[in-house]
Amino acid sequence: MCGRYAMATGAEEIVDFFKLDSNADAPSLPLNWNVAPTNEIYIIKEKGQVRPELATASWGMIAPWQKSLTDARSSQSHAINARSESIHEKPTFRDAFRRTRCLIPVTGYYEWATALGDYPPKQPFYITSESGAPLSIAGIWSSWISETGEVIESASIITREAVAQLVDIHSRMPVMMGPEKWGDWLDSENRDIEFLRSLMQSSAPAAGLVARPVSPRVNLVANNGAELIKEIKLGSPETLF
Repeated sequence: MCGRYAMATGAEEIVDFFKLDSNADAPSLPLNWNVAPTNEIYIIKEKGQVRPELATASWGMIAPWQKSLTDARSSQSHAINARSESIHEKPTFRDAFRRTRCLIPVTGYYEWATALGDYPPKQPFYITSESGAPLSIAGIWSSWISETGEVIESASIITREAVAQLVDIHSRMPVMMGPEKWGDWLDSENRDIEFLRSLMQSSAPAAGLVARPVSPRVNLVANNGAELIKEIKLGSPETLF
């Protein structure tokens, strides 16, 4: 979890929604309904003493000890998600958790049903906000320098145990970060582990989220387009919550 998501919101809309500082240096990424590990993604990060800015990073944290670009790239798919329960302890993530946190805006994310729920195993679901607004997911980012001096910024999504209706699909879900926490989360001066862990807690982590079954076409990274998030009908034994 979460191994694929949709970013079908343009850069200007993200800047407006999150009330960000304009950043002419941040490239505008193409709309993507099938974002996969190692893809370039949007992140929202601190920018000195002014409002946060929109930037980009490669999805999948590159650990600081990686020696070559080949090893760094091959390791990314194993670090696209960081568990909220242990992020402060894991060597790959702990420094970024203390110093370089971010928000990862997404239109919605995909999850595949496990055998433990009420749906056919491996049935893909698209999970998004009921209001249609972008989701704000807690993340971390870091910079890594290759053997040739190339600077690569990479990021990971933070996940937690799934709750409420999402449990019937999968055991994990992203940590959603409400607007009232954005400032504290992005502030690099906040380094108290217990305070940072408390920011990831919520009384209703799945509030405002809706899930719908979608076509297995999303399984293939080469497939893209708005049709991937279109709801499909399941067989008669299965019902949605």
